[in-house]
Amino acid sequence: MRTQVAVIGAGPAGLLLSFLLHEAGIDCVVLEARDREYVRQRVRAGVCEQPTVELLTSLGLGERLAAEGMPHEGLSLRFDRADHRIALTELTGKTITVYGQQEIVKDLIDAHEARGYPISFEVSDVGLSDVDTERPRVRYVDGEGNAQTIECDAVAGCDGFHGISRPSIPDRELTVYEREYPFAWLGVLARTPPSHHELIYVHHERGFALHSMRTPEITRLYLQVDPHDDLASWSDDRIWAELTARLEVESDFTLREGPILDKGITPMRSFVAEPLRHGRLFLAGDAAHIVPPTGAKGMNLAIADVRVLARALEALLRGDESLAAAYSDTCLRRVWRAEHFSWFMTTMLHTDPHADGFARQLQLSQLRYTTSSRAAATSLAENYVGLPFA
Repeated sequence: MRTQVAVIGAGPAGLLLSFLLHEAGIDCVVLEARDREYVRQRVRAGVCEQPTVELLTSLGLGERLAAEGMPHEGLSLRFDRADHRIALTELTGKTITVYGQQEIVKDLIDAHEARGYPISFEVSDVGLSDVDTERPRVRYVDGEGNAQTIECDAVAGCDGFHGISRPSIPDRELTVYEREYPFAWLGVLARTPPSHHELIYVHHERGFALHSMRTPEITRLYLQVDPHDDLASWSDDRIWAELTARLEVESDFTLREGPILDKGITPMRSFVAEPLRHGRLFLAGDAAHIVPPTGAKGMNLAIADVRVLARALEALLRGDESLAAAYSDTCLRRVWRAEHFSWFMTTMLHTDPHADGFARQLQLSQLRYTTSSRAAATSLAENYVGLPFA
């Protein structure tokens, strides 16, 4: 098989890149290990920065987002048993929109199918070769068990942290920066209307908590837990009791409970592998970098990456290598800003089990300053709603 670009992974990064390339008249094919329904249903991030919303809308992919997305003009930092609102729109003129990552994936899959853009699901044994030449190859087994080979001009590795793309680059060619945190998130999806109209980030002596949402009927909630906790030890009753304790405030607030539809424990890490290019292999999204979810940056970073990558590949296939050569440096400037912001939000809000009283007082001091200084609140708001795309 011959194509111009082989895209590994059908998450938001891979699907959006494929769509952008096809719309620019570039042939490409997407390879995905999971089946179609799994990809459409897997629950991931839910906060879209304004630049993400604007990009999807400009591409004609924003109809459902506009109809079903939930725009927010602020968020709350809750500590000392009180709410402290960060007025995102007042401070920046921008909003965020709550719209699940799986909904963006559904929109992109539907757009591919409507236009006949190819996605190959349930592939296995994917391997890359000759990526340091002008004719890289991708070998895989398709969903019917047939061995296939794709010859292409470039490969886009959009297959996540555990994918095969980054390990296809020799270790000596990569510099890895990472930090693991001594806590994890227990995330639950509950069939109950949100208890508050905006997101609530909680700093509490028992640990961090987050009140979010996916739809007017579905609430997304998180608790800081030990990364070694057994999910089986967290009964529904225990989860609701802990959420109630951490979300408690002196003002009128009632946590709405309901059936828990899904729950899981996710470890927290920061990770960057650079450069994002090796020969004709380009990394994007979680294949290259991971942020703690506290800053709501992961999916938005992936979308920012592929917007830059689509332009770079389009120019490369016309014979202009300048954008491809600059791709890694261009993206890494935004990546490191997001890494810092995510680290800042994480360390300010979580309870570090190894921290002493001095460190905990520093956290409270930072929270009080952030919520009382317009300059500090504006800095948080600017980063949260999304800096302009490169």
